[in-house]
Amino acid sequence: MVLAAGEVSPGLLGFVVVALLGLALYILIKSMNKQMSKIQVPRESEIEAEAAREDEKAKK
Repeated sequence: MVLAAGEVSPGLLGFVVVALLGLALYILIKSMNKQMSKIQVPRESEIEAEAAREDEKAKK
């Protein structure tokens, strides 16, 4: 394919750069999901129970 003067094509290098960015994004999202699954968020009932225990300690 011959391009006329003034026409530009991204070519193989453009494809490789976009493919590598996509791969990096995939790896980063996988890593983020792994780290987020390690976080232990207390349930609302646990928070209320802890608050009740603290109230009992404060009353004594």
